[in-house]
Amino acid sequence: MTSITITKGAVDTPLYLKMLNRHGLIAGATGTGKTVTLKVITEKLSQQGIPVFLADIKGDLSGLAKAGQWTPKMEERYKLLGITDPFEPQAFPVRLWDVFGQAGHPVRATIEGMGSLLLARLLDLNETQTGILAIVFKLAKEKNWPLIDLKDLQSLLKEVYDHASDYSAQYGNISKQSVGSYSTKLVSARARGGRSILRRASLGSSRFYAIGQQWTRLHQHSISDSSFQLP
Repeated sequence: MTSITITKGAVDTPLYLKMLNRHGLIAGATGTGKTVTLKVITEKLSQQGIPVFLADIKGDLSGLAKAGQWTPKMEERYKLLGITDPFEPQAFPVRLWDVFGQAGHPVRATIEGMGSLLLARLLDLNETQTGILAIVFKLAKEKNWPLIDLKDLQSLLKEVYDHASDYSAQYGNISKQSVGSYSTKLVSARARGGRSILRRASLGSSRFYAIGQQWTRLHQHSISDSSFQLP
């Protein structure tokens, strides 16, 4: 199959599978069917064995995991659109992910895997602190030191703090005050759930391409209220 039909009317609307690497926009007023359109696209792609990743903040799409029911309103709609194909409610395979592991499988990443630039943004570091963090990552790589979770990061920061003058000669000026300011940042990161996210067994992209029964697989990322408040 080269395309899927996502709407029916006087003229059917096809979505060509070869165009799925392009950006698209579903826009409309409240109640016009934006969410339903997204559900239809997801279901059609899942039937073709194409995995789908959805960022679902409010949980509107979780119903894909349960088969629907035939209702008089749907029967009326079928007749209006002239659809003769029989309707068979179907549940689709869904895997729920949650950054904090509260409403689904936890999303985890190692400190090393996240990288210094992204971690600096998450910790809201200034330019000087970001530079020191880059030095910590470089030092860990050169000395083959583990950099898995926040404890490893704190240990390395202590190493840099204790030998700031030695490392300054090799990597540039390292201020003890700047290194010491990380303590507050790490305490804040732990309080916001960083300990549960930044740890071993990081999430790999291969998990999003798994194929389940009947060659269908739907992946949904369910974002909890906590992560919505702490972007």
